[in-house]
Amino acid sequence: MGRVEKHDEDVVRQIADHYSAILRLVGEDPDREGLKKTPERAAKAILDITSGYRTDPLKIARQAIFEHVGSRMVIVKDIEFYSMCEHHILPFFGKVSVGYIPKGKMIGLSKLARIVDNFARRLQVQERLTSQVCNLINEAMPTEGVIVSCTGEHLCMKMRGVEKQDSATTTYDYTGKFESDPALREEFLRLLGQ
Repeated sequence: MGRVEKHDEDVVRQIADHYSAILRLVGEDPDREGLKKTPERAAKAILDITSGYRTDPLKIARQAIFEHVGSRMVIVKDIEFYSMCEHHILPFFGKVSVGYIPKGKMIGLSKLARIVDNFARRLQVQERLTSQVCNLINEAMPTEGVIVSCTGEHLCMKMRGVEKQDSATTTYDYTGKFESDPALREEFLRLLGQ
């Protein structure tokens, strides 16, 4: 998907004004030397971080669907992601692994990473991110089933609240044969090394 290259100047200015107000409210001076450009930089950063709202993941996926015969299971492992928790607007990050069983079609491997990026670049919760990736791939092309594993670390748990530094969360979602056949789920997890 890539980052947003050009931002609407009016939107950047409006967001920057809000960041200036936040800086004042927490006791900072947005006019001091080190912070003069921070509101504008933060505004552009938040637009980049939330660029998933402004792209269509189904369109991304359907740009690279090809005829395919073979392969019992296709796995793309350890796609890194960075997202923002919708509850605290703090980062969470980790890796997503995607598996699917082709049914006459396959998807370009880089598109799986772009789909993950699209959903991660929104205010998110990990559970929804996992199911959105799974459901989108299932919708984008015919498959015998899709499975998604997501492991993330959440700064809302590490730097505030319970402050548990070594915690990680793993979520799964699956469709089709992965739903009806526990042996397929086990094979996927074994192939991931889990």
